[in-house]
Amino acid sequence: MDRIRRSARSPFGSALLGGLVVAVLGYVAIAAGWVEADGGESTIGAPPLSEPASDAGGGKGLTVNEIYRQRASGVAFVRAESETESGAPFSPFGPSPRGGAATGSAFVIDDEGHLLTNAHVVAGADRVQVTLGEDGETLDAEVLGRDPSTDVALLEVDPPAGGLTPLPLADSEQVQVGDPAVAIGNPFGLDRTATAGIVSAIQREIRAPNGFTISDVIQTDAPINPGNSGGPLLDAAGRVIGINSQIESAGGAGNVGIGFAVPINTAQDVAGQLLDGGEVKHAFLGITGADVTPELADVLNLSVARGALVQEVVPDGPADAAGIEGGSAEVSVGGTQLLAGGDVIIAVDGEQVAGMEDVIAAVNGKQPGDDVELTLTRKGDERTVTLELGDRPARAGG
Repeated sequence: MDRIRRSARSPFGSALLGGLVVAVLGYVAIAAGWVEADGGESTIGAPPLSEPASDAGGGKGLTVNEIYRQRASGVAFVRAESETESGAPFSPFGPSPRGGAATGSAFVIDDEGHLLTNAHVVAGADRVQVTLGEDGETLDAEVLGRDPSTDVALLEVDPPAGGLTPLPLADSEQVQVGDPAVAIGNPFGLDRTATAGIVSAIQREIRAPNGFTISDVIQTDAPINPGNSGGPLLDAAGRVIGINSQIESAGGAGNVGIGFAVPINTAQDVAGQLLDGGEVKHAFLGITGADVTPELADVLNLSVARGALVQEVVPDGPADAAGIEGGSAEVSVGGTQLLAGGDVIIAVDGEQVAGMEDVIAAVNGKQPGDDVELTLTRKGDERTVTLELGDRPARAGG
């Protein structure tokens, strides 16, 4: 499918660390709202959904009402309590007060009691409880594992006597722009809220709680707000295509019709690793960089018009060990501060790259210990290096 790039960015791309950090000013995690609410049902924006444009919908489309009736009982209200001050990274509400409780969303993925949510929803929690269904009981949940690099967490509960309602999962790689989308969750503590819209874009990149980049993110205009975090984004057949995670907001003003969901394929992979060992491994390159554009190439007198200009190299990282060089001269181009003079990555494993997003995607698709071949140019000289990717540190810059 065509790569759709995020338009809300500087002309020369964002700074990226470890091949994997994106500057996202204006983007906030729709983290748990620090609220106390006994909300009832609320359904907002429920037009009938047309048949999806791709196979993601699996045939005849359902109305929002039908999706809500079939799936809402599998969506949980999450309450994450902390005895000490804590706060989800990028929370628009800041840290919680001492002894506070955050609220968010989650959804059931199997009959055994496993639920998916966002890592930032349960970050720092000493106790997590979930409530399922309109008259469901509140259950204690164990956090089996969190992966801040993808903002995914896996919870487990003892299934109640009446059983659970697992939500069917779609193949997020089949999602297309224009497909219908429905979000179910608990915005601002208003439990069992449904909103509807479309898939606005695919293959976006957003910042993870630990500062790295989450790739292949789904953008939607279905209204999502603080408290929707961790809830499902569903297609026209009522299948989960992503986990609602962030919104773009001007100064934290709330929903402006631009929300982001971590693709369910990514979440499934993470959940499997968390079940196996409670830990997720991610590959690490160890650079910061910026997109090369024809305009930038002209200003800096580069020999190529597209690629990824290396800004900094993490000391003792894989790129450093391979002799990749960052920039040394500070310049201002179009109001953007850059380091000129470093290597330009023009291909990864023989595939040309248009910018850092392509480098990010290539690294995210590999595992620590995998080899990667980079084609580089510097001052008109082209060379190829092969290096072994490392383990990503706990935080960007760490």
